[in-house]
Amino acid sequence: MKYLIVGLGNIGPEYQYTRHNIGFMMLDAFARASNVFFTEQRYGSVAHCRVKNCELTLLKPSTFMNLSGNAVRYYLVEEKIPVENLLVLVDDIALPFGTLRLKPGGSAGGHNGLKSIEQCTGTQNYARLRFGIGGEFAKGHQVDYVLGSFTEENIAEIQKRCDVTSEMIKSFCLAGVQLTMTQFNNK
Repeated sequence: MKYLIVGLGNIGPEYQYTRHNIGFMMLDAFARASNVFFTEQRYGSVAHCRVKNCELTLLKPSTFMNLSGNAVRYYLVEEKIPVENLLVLVDDIALPFGTLRLKPGGSAGGHNGLKSIEQCTGTQNYARLRFGIGGEFAKGHQVDYVLGSFTEENIAEIQKRCDVTSEMIKSFCLAGVQLTMTQFNNK
């Protein structure tokens, strides 16, 4: 079985530790744990690894958040991966900081990266692993908040939570979205 695991974020050092880049951070942690390295390829940084009998393509799009769907569509087609084997790692302001939620599909909820993926794939029916970044911002300052940097305290907690996200990625591939949700959501 083949899977496409996509971390959403923005390229460039100025975005490296911003809240909107938690998808990149989760995927980087999984790649480190899998002892694989990313190489620059068309539409993004790509790595390949195996989890038992599953072949995983890891993708960090270089298209910026709002155009992530172009990269996702390209690798789904190029690697011949069905959309039901797509897992997108993404930030979520509606969840308290550090909360992890796996969903089998649903609306973009105002997230421009997810909107782009929906437009390019023609479906909302793909799994997403949402990492809560909290929503402590004044009205009208959402962009400043998501493009703002994590605190040092947050970074330490992110590293711990990324250990859990790595296990969730493995479980998604080996056991499926429903069993993974049952095992990990609300924990």
